[in-house]
Amino acid sequence: MDRTYDLTLPTDTRWLADADAQAVCDAVHAGGHAIYFVGGCVRNALLGLPDSDVDMSTDALPERVMALAKRAGLKVVPTGVEHGTVTVVSGGKGFEVTTFRRDVETDGRRAIVAFSSSIDDDARRRDFTMNALYADAQGRVIDPLEGLSDLRARRVRFIEDADARIREDYLRTLRYFRFHAWYADPANGFDPDALSAIASNTDGLETLSAERVGAEMRKLLCAPDPAPALAAMRQTGVLGTILPGSDDRWMAMLVHFEGHLGLQANWIWRLAALGGEDTANRLRLSKADTRMFENIRSAAFEGKSLSEIAYRHGLEIAQGAMLLRACLAESPPETSVLETINSAIQAKFPVRAKDLIHAYQGPALGARLAQLEAAWIASNFHATQETLLDMPDT
Repeated sequence: MDRTYDLTLPTDTRWLADADAQAVCDAVHAGGHAIYFVGGCVRNALLGLPDSDVDMSTDALPERVMALAKRAGLKVVPTGVEHGTVTVVSGGKGFEVTTFRRDVETDGRRAIVAFSSSIDDDARRRDFTMNALYADAQGRVIDPLEGLSDLRARRVRFIEDADARIREDYLRTLRYFRFHAWYADPANGFDPDALSAIASNTDGLETLSAERVGAEMRKLLCAPDPAPALAAMRQTGVLGTILPGSDDRWMAMLVHFEGHLGLQANWIWRLAALGGEDTANRLRLSKADTRMFENIRSAAFEGKSLSEIAYRHGLEIAQGAMLLRACLAESPPETSVLETINSAIQAKFPVRAKDLIHAYQGPALGARLAQLEAAWIASNFHATQETLLDMPDT
């Protein structure tokens, strides 16, 4: 297999210069074993992107890693010994160190693995070529499966047989689209072999837990522009399988409008643009995320003004409702709308219960407050306390 040692990670790669990470490498090297940084941290360093989790891979068995780490005075947590993973704590930071592995048996959700001494075996069981990149403690890059060419071209490609990689873990279908949204050059389009294999294996998506699907969708929707990936998901039948009733037709517009207004993307309002049946349960949203999703959806399609929505529900829900309404109208919002929303958020209702308690009690007091608040909102928050208190009770 091809090994590339003439390429070195950038000198400003922070985790490579981290003395705590190097201490883990030194501990394993002291026992005569190889150890490499692997996966996302290497990929992101080569792409000039922010640090990813720093994971390591070694030819040493888990028990040997633990013994060597302890000998070096490092703490060890046996987080997944049966799968080959131990967490070595160095300088208060945890580093996952995993023994080279090869898959023995898979069922689409989990794998039975055997330990290996071969970096080639370890590389082949990964998902995409750009994730099968390793770097030694000096930062020299090892490329067993020629993933560098794909990384340089910003091309997301399954390792070897796409159909086999997907059947090993059906979540890789969603990971493919997520990686495409984050790392691919849109000009390259999508790998035809990948799309063909994905379209042939959509049934396997139904075996995945809602938590795993939801986590992947969140990461995808946080990408700078998830619209092309979502369109490909629809075309291959993936989107309809994981989120029946959803529709991605607004996503490209919504992303454009975000950029037009200079808004920081919010994955919940993007999810609200997708819609779908029983979305909160299918993606196992938290209670807080569910409330925001439902509030944005209802606010976008009800008749209340954006000012009132902002006043009652806050900035993100008002902005989300604004964007969804703009998509419905197929017209970008005016930038002045943002000023209106920001002003409404800061507005303070000038009447308090103590101002009315001399004349109203119980339910009547609540009804009067609600009446005056509605009038104040209708005045675009301009009505003064005096004006409101002088209003007749209807």
